[in-house]
Formats: sequence, C-alpha cells, structure tokens
Amino acid sequence: MTIDKHTLALISIVGSSLDVLGALYLAYDLLGGEHGPLRTLTRAVTYGALFGTGYGLAFGPVFGIATGVTHGITLGFEYARASKHRPMQGFLYDTAMSAIRGVGFGVGTAYLYGRVFGAMFGALSTVAQAIAYRAGIRPTIDYQPAARLRLTKRQFLTAVNRTVGYGIAGYVSAIIAHERAHALGVSIEIGLMIGAVTAFSSACMPVIEWRADRVPEKRMGVFGVGLILIGFALQSVQYWIALLDVSVV
Repeated sequence: MTIDKHTLALISIVGSSLDVLGALYLAYDLLGGEHGPLRTLTRAVTYGALFGTGYGLAFGPVFGIATGVTHGITLGFEYARASKHRPMQGFLYDTAMSAIRGVGFGVGTAYLYGRVFGAMFGALSTVAQAIAYRAGIRPTIDYQPAARLRLTKRQFLTAVNRTVGYGIAGYVSAIIAHERAHALGVSIEIGLMIGAVTAFSSACMPVIEWRADRVPEKRMGVFGVGLILIGFALQSVQYWIALLDVSVV
C-alpha cells in the first residue's frame, strides 16, 4: 500500500487549519461574542467545506482545497454583508472577490492540466466573474435565509450561465495550453461540474444563512472542540502511516 506525499501533506495542512479554527471558536467571548467575527467565520468555514467537498469529489483533493479555501474566504465576507443588509461595494471590491476565487480555480486547474492552462483559466475566471458582478450576477443574488432548501429561477439561470461560461473558459484554456485533442472533453467536464456545484450550493444557501445567525453561544464551543478533534485526527495520519510502514511516494 502506498500514499502520495502531496496528499499526505495536504491532510496535515487541513488538520492544522482545523485546529486553528477550533481554537478561535473556543475563544468566542475573547473575540467579541455575539458581535464578533465568528458569525462571518462560521459562514466561511461552511461555504469553504461545501464548495471544497463538491469540487474535491469532482476534480480531486488539491482542486477541492484550493477552491474551497478561496470560496470560503470570499463568500464568508459577502454573505455576512448581505445578512446585515449593507449596500453592495464597488468595482474594486467585486474584482478582488473575483480574483481570489480566480486564484483558487487557477491553482486547481494548474495541478490537473498544467501551468499554462491554470494561468489562463484563472485569468478568464476572474474577468468573467467581475463582469458578472457588474451585471448583477453575484453569489448573494436572491438572498433570503430560510429553514429549507430553495433554488430560485434566477439562481438556476446563474448556474446555467456558469456552466456555459466556465465550459468556454476551459476550452479556450486547453487550446492555448496546446491540448486541442482534449479541449472539448475538458471544457464539458469543467462546465458541468462547476455548474452543478453552484446550483447545489445556491440551494443550500438559505439554510446556511438561517443557521449562521442562530447558532447558540454554547454550540460555538462544541463546534470548536469538534474542529480541534478532527484536526488532531488528520494530523495523526502521518504518524499512523509511519507506524504501519505504509510507503510514501
């Protein structure tokens, strides 16, 4: 039995990150309690896990972690602002959010298809998202917390738009990366998977937002302990591998 060294490193990094997040939840009162940043952090962790899992199942752990982290960071801030009914930010803010997620897509696709593909796909993703923001197509479209899953018509059309847009971006990136033979297959796979994850996540959004502002203080601590234990378990994997003489390549 063997395990890839990069996968092992990613497992340890995720474990360390969960330990840090868990410690923050345990420090709920020190961070401002109800009016502190943990509601935003809750959103970031939840959306990061949701998108990271979805993309990870479709494209592998590296793609999942890269996109999960960048989606969690940006969506945590965006939905926190939406929950407080703050006005939409300007072009620079929209471009920054787009660029951060673009980096995640770029890193993920670079790992799968090469640096040229990743650089082009990340750049196209950033530009396309920035334009979409200006057209009113943003993650918080039809924002309305609720106790059940819901996918509005505009959210569905947004998912379709992303399916087509990212499919085109994948095709163009493959052509520029001199992967013409696989361009169509790659573009269809990328477009369909990103569209599907977007649609599912949009349907989950009302429930996530409903829960985020209604998590009791005591559960924050329980959640923190859970994250620390999961992080500890993930970091222990490397030691179990050594103990069981599993080959690392």
